[in-house]
Amino acid sequence: MANKTKSVIISDVKIKGNVIEKEDIVIDGKVEGNINAEFVETFENSVIKGNIKSKETVIGGKVKGDINSDRVHIKKTADVDGTIKQKTLSIEEGSLLTIKTEIKK
Repeated sequence: MANKTKSVIISDVKIKGNVIEKEDIVIDGKVEGNINAEFVETFENSVIKGNIKSKETVIGGKVKGDINSDRVHIKKTADVDGTIKQKTLSIEEGSLLTIKTEIKK
């Protein structure tokens, strides 16, 4: 079995433009653009201004944009503003949300 690769955007990195990763990406920095990956995880210091498309998404930071993912987990440190289209959604108490949700079929 091959090991999955994981790309990491650390807290002092800022990207302007779209980010495409075939497998997993972990973000603690800033991204102004859309993100497309198999698995996306954002940490508390992250700021995303753009849309996220993945199979699974874990949000711990700020997102201003839409999320399209089979599974979405929103941590208590998250601040999300946008539309979430998902099959399953879990939200920790304490997160800040201005969202609309849609169920994927």
